[in-house]
Amino acid sequence: MILELHLIQNFAPSNLNRSDTGSPKDCIFGGVRRARISSQCFKRAMRTYFREKFERPADLAERSTRLFEHISAKLQEKGHSPQESRSTAEGIFLCIDLKASSKDKDKTQYLVFMGRDEIDRIAAVADENFDLLKDGKPNDATKKTIKKLLMDILDEGKAADLGLFGRMLANLPDRNRDAASQVAHAISTHKVGLDFDFFTAVDDLKPDDTAGSDHLGTVEFNSACFYRYANVNVDKLRENLQNDEDLTRATVAAYIRAAVEALPTGKQNSFATHEKPSLVYAVVRDSGMMSLANAFEKPVFDPKGGVVDESIKRLVTHYGNVTGVYGDNAASRIFTTTGDAENANALGDNARSFDTLVDRTMSALFNGKEA
Repeated sequence: MILELHLIQNFAPSNLNRSDTGSPKDCIFGGVRRARISSQCFKRAMRTYFREKFERPADLAERSTRLFEHISAKLQEKGHSPQESRSTAEGIFLCIDLKASSKDKDKTQYLVFMGRDEIDRIAAVADENFDLLKDGKPNDATKKTIKKLLMDILDEGKAADLGLFGRMLANLPDRNRDAASQVAHAISTHKVGLDFDFFTAVDDLKPDDTAGSDHLGTVEFNSACFYRYANVNVDKLRENLQNDEDLTRATVAAYIRAAVEALPTGKQNSFATHEKPSLVYAVVRDSGMMSLANAFEKPVFDPKGGVVDESIKRLVTHYGNVTGVYGDNAASRIFTTTGDAENANALGDNARSFDTLVDRTMSALFNGKEA
């Protein structure tokens, strides 16, 4: 089963996702410049949501270059000395050819994404084989034995966010995990420009100094209504989670909520951009995926002002056009909106509340019931 989420979300002036120059990210689409928020930015926000809200925190993952330090700390909790714990931590990862960075010996060569359960089990193996690893230079026989144990751990591991977003282990390609979720770059439904906020700051200890400001600068920002698209292959997710049905259900429910509620953190203290989506559209399919981004290939423009309701209309029209040509194998189509509900009715059933949308979509995915 495939879950697709289509969102229309309007943001007031903001800079949620910056380029290397500090400007809001953008792109050219339909021949005009659009505001853009990268998929990596939203996925990071969603992973953070999982860390804060997920009901099964032990079934999450850590992405870090600091595994030596992390395993060493766990070994010290078992009573081992700091120096030997650090050598053991490095030694156990040498067994799977994961080495220290040439630039920083305290870090691994690259960011490693591992489930918390995997890390705990690796620490347990390190503790059980401490005497063989404590010099940080395991011999060939030890490497062979430990590698077999670690490969089994990595093969059996399961973590909700890792199952969704996948991982790449450069030195262990057969333990990579293909992502069950895809997240598109969010793009504005309309043409955008770039604005600048010029600001100054006064010295609190000399507030009467009117000769000039003690600090000044500019912040770039824009304002845009975005189309966002994401999907989850639930069967692939179940496979990634070792066929744990309860964990699969919990992960999908949290994913829907994270996609809607999690926001990027860029410049939030300056702009406080916490707007909810104007439309959430959840589609359940047996197979196939269908982004609706081309609804906005021609940029939205309403001479009366406003772009949200016109964006919803465009989405509705495009969905009808595409499914009219290619068919619609949707088992469930549910939406909720704070915008033009009359036009949105053509999309499917109006859940009216987000909680109801989540419940009915989960029912369609896991109970085989049509909404």
